[in-house]
Amino acid sequence: MGGAGNSAVRMRFSHKVSKLTQPLTYRRAWRRAERLIHPLPLGRFLAEIDQARLADLQARHAGSSEHYAKYADVPRWLRLNIVRAQDLKMHRCPPQSVLDLGCGGGFFLFILQQLGHRCLGLDIDVYPLFTELLDLLGVQRRVWTIRPGEPLPDLGRKFDLITAFSIDFNRESKRDWWWGPSEWAFFLDDLKRHLNPSGRIFLGLNPRNDGEYYSPELREFFLRRGASVERENVAIPPG
Repeated sequence: MGGAGNSAVRMRFSHKVSKLTQPLTYRRAWRRAERLIHPLPLGRFLAEIDQARLADLQARHAGSSEHYAKYADVPRWLRLNIVRAQDLKMHRCPPQSVLDLGCGGGFFLFILQQLGHRCLGLDIDVYPLFTELLDLLGVQRRVWTIRPGEPLPDLGRKFDLITAFSIDFNRESKRDWWWGPSEWAFFLDDLKRHLNPSGRIFLGLNPRNDGEYYSPELREFFLRRGASVERENVAIPPG
């Protein structure tokens, strides 16, 4: 038994070591370490929010069966977006101009504004809770529907960073249709018009019905565009 038990321990240890040698595992471990080295405490951001207005908003949406009522849990979504800000190193760079597509309640842009960045959100105007949150957090939103093959409007300035998290504009759910390389090529080419020369793009994709984030063809397309592809995350560098 002792020999078998020791063998099992050695196998588990060997498996853990092999995982540490994988590039994806290493990158994720390094990002976690950087978050610890350069922390962004939640309390710092909560202190900038009118607590009476927040409590009223949460009370009015408590117990709602509406799917989007979950976004009234402001601390939860701030924590998620603090991680996003840290991983993009937005707390360690000079002030930048940022556009967030599908900005929702504005959590990500609120954090960036507290870090000194100039921000604009773009999204549809369907869910009253999002409008309330944007007002509470002091985040500016341009109302717009992103459609395949249609350029974005003139936003009045160019940006150093364009982001889109948990993307939903790249599909038609009724017929289970998702953008392919041609739709993404038009979209990314159009985004270039809104970027400063050193500007970059960061996309966070939602999984398709098959659980994958993109087809092999679409993944190859992103790579040809010079993107770094890591599960749902697609980071497109300047140029």
